[in-house]
Amino acid sequence: MTRPGYMPSSALLGTRRKIIYVDDMNYSLISLKKALSKYYEVYLSESADKMYKIMEKVIPDLILLDVNMPEVDGYSTIKNLKTDERYSNIPVIFLTCNSDKDNVVKGLSLGAVDYVIKPFNTEKLVESIESIFNPKTTEEKKPTVKNDNNPSILVVDDMTSMLRTIHHSLPDKYKVFLLSKSEVVIDFLQNNKPDIILLDYIMPGINGFELIPKIKELPGYEKTPIIMISSEGTFRNVNDAIALGAADFIVKPFDPKELIYKVEKQIRMMKLQRESEENEYLLN
Repeated sequence: MTRPGYMPSSALLGTRRKIIYVDDMNYSLISLKKALSKYYEVYLSESADKMYKIMEKVIPDLILLDVNMPEVDGYSTIKNLKTDERYSNIPVIFLTCNSDKDNVVKGLSLGAVDYVIKPFNTEKLVESIESIFNPKTTEEKKPTVKNDNNPSILVVDDMTSMLRTIHHSLPDKYKVFLLSKSEVVIDFLQNNKPDIILLDYIMPGINGFELIPKIKELPGYEKTPIIMISSEGTFRNVNDAIALGAADFIVKPFDPKELIYKVEKQIRMMKLQRESEENEYLLN
């Protein structure tokens, strides 16, 4: 259900975006088309094969993709889409009943931009869709640090799909802040104090290598662990990141277990360092 009078911004601008929804369940197809057809041009497909036939005539602005389908499932379908230069740039949202965290991470790591759980709320689904068509509507609000002892992590990456992947990969015990614009990082750090920073290398504006020394110059951030995350894991890039002050380096696409291991390793080292400094202070 949607609020009375609710209208997504693209519809207000008179733009009828084209969406293909792929699902083997006829009820789901009919239900979604009824919910979204007032805002978008919705094309329905019972399988990946039929989706490709539709795309011979209509190139969609977005694909909504069910995960659990016979013959070719959603994971295989998105892999095929992302390796086909004709369709690799079409954003994909997974729409599925499976809310298991590992499945969410897997879907996002394969290139999905979002993961919506069935039964869906129409307004939230539309908001997710609009965040792709109009990214300015999802610009992060400045988060505030909660007063508890859980470690906090700042993740900086210009790809919203990667932000979601990292967020879903990290255990719930961490407070996670997400920023997609590198130019707002310094301002954020002056008003908040995360325990660890996960930093993408290649970003528009200020890249990760340029940000590291800027962060290290801020008062109180000399010893804050920075983990560089990049798809370019060359020997030179790793060495350059470490030389600039990064504590570790992770290569995309990454194994969530590796990410968790490296984050928790830095947290343990940080706690040991603090305990050592406290003991030294007491002895003096």
